[in-house]
Amino acid sequence: MKQAQIGLIGLAVMGENLVLNLESKGFSVAVYNRNTERVDNFLASRAKGKAIIGAHSVEELVSKVQSPRKIMLMIKAGDPVDQMIESLIPLLEAGDTIIDGGNSNWEDTERRVAYVESKGLLYIGTGVSGGEEGALLGPSIMPGGSKKAWPALKPMLQGISAHVDGIPCCDWVGSGGAGHFVKMVHNGIEYGDMQLICEVYDIQRRLLGLSNKEMHKIFAEWNEGELDSYLIEITKDILAYQEDDGTFLVDKILDAAGQKGTGKWTGISALHEGVPLTLIVESVFARSVSALKEQRVAASKVFDLEIKAPAFDKKQVITQLQEALFAAKIISYAQGFDLIKTAGITNKWDLDLGGIAQLWRGGCIIRSRFLGKITEAYRKNPDLPNLILDAHFAEILKKNHQSLRAIVALAAQSGIPTPSLSAALSWFDSYRTERLPANLLQAQRDYFGAHTYERTDKPRGEFFHTNWTGRGGSTASTIYSI
Repeated sequence: MKQAQIGLIGLAVMGENLVLNLESKGFSVAVYNRNTERVDNFLASRAKGKAIIGAHSVEELVSKVQSPRKIMLMIKAGDPVDQMIESLIPLLEAGDTIIDGGNSNWEDTERRVAYVESKGLLYIGTGVSGGEEGALLGPSIMPGGSKKAWPALKPMLQGISAHVDGIPCCDWVGSGGAGHFVKMVHNGIEYGDMQLICEVYDIQRRLLGLSNKEMHKIFAEWNEGELDSYLIEITKDILAYQEDDGTFLVDKILDAAGQKGTGKWTGISALHEGVPLTLIVESVFARSVSALKEQRVAASKVFDLEIKAPAFDKKQVITQLQEALFAAKIISYAQGFDLIKTAGITNKWDLDLGGIAQLWRGGCIIRSRFLGKITEAYRKNPDLPNLILDAHFAEILKKNHQSLRAIVALAAQSGIPTPSLSAALSWFDSYRTERLPANLLQAQRDYFGAHTYERTDKPRGEFFHTNWTGRGGSTASTIYSI
């Protein structure tokens, strides 16, 4: 019986396209889906005549994969993955590898790596980004977990990944849940990028009164310059898309956004790590506010306010929007890489930040021109405290911050919400401020809870408590930080 080089479970859009990608690169694939009718339909249509073998059970799939076996899961995250692992373990042998290519929570992956390895098997949790087109033509792939599995998987995963300048957008990320963590932050940055673009679109549409055709032209021009990226590219395409009657589809789409959890997980991880991921978290909350459609409709009637926008020059505002968007995007990536760096230290993952930026240059949703500059920044200084301190990005922010200020101020005066643009500016001003008002905050904490404080006229690490009222005594709270 002919055996395949890899087995794949889960024939939804991403699964099917990854199978076709693998086969097109010379790898034979055995496939299984819980609904076996989908297996038969796939073999009779898109997979017809290709080196793809069907299976109607997990047992049959495993029997049709050559040893050491590689079984990839492209199924719903959560319990379905755990259930499938339990089904596979009795069927596999030492040295076989289970690969989870879905959007699993990285903490689940950490647990699964330890569990599967305890059974004598290997486990890989890998982020796969690029949507259905990327899965078919070459995605960005971010593998982590059992490093012993990487040499055997490397030719296959790098072979099907996107390539930029001959370099595959796939490489080993780190142990445990590192691969899925990096993919999670990728998705968080994606949330931020999308929200920033939407806020710029909203200002163009509502304040400047631009038509979809005019906005299409602007985004097309931006995509030829420093803002060149996949999300800018698809935005210009969306703005130009017309239905058969000549109307623009984007105007008919309900303004209530969905989300699948990776943005929320990114925010939760940032809170755990104490990383100020303000822009990305605001983009998650922006989706939550958008989902309150009926409440917003009611509130718009209660607060039907007359807001007079200040005078502005339309051409100047368009230029400022471009510069503000670029500045905010840099800040979004700076926050994301700060989280990756911090979590890498916490979890002892030994992450290569420049290498991670390189993985995102092609195939994935946040691919953009300036990712190459991020790679350069971390190659030049692997210990860079924050991306915006790199000379290249520092110069851009010095040049563009005034446009970001102008746009945030103009939007606020015009009653147009810009949660992520505003968060970018606030974070930037906080990060570049030598003395913040946290001295007062520390005094407040010490006043009501004896939480202590440090002094500017004493060395760092010495803590003090004041009996502010004369009634509190000298006992202070234990010094700790969560």
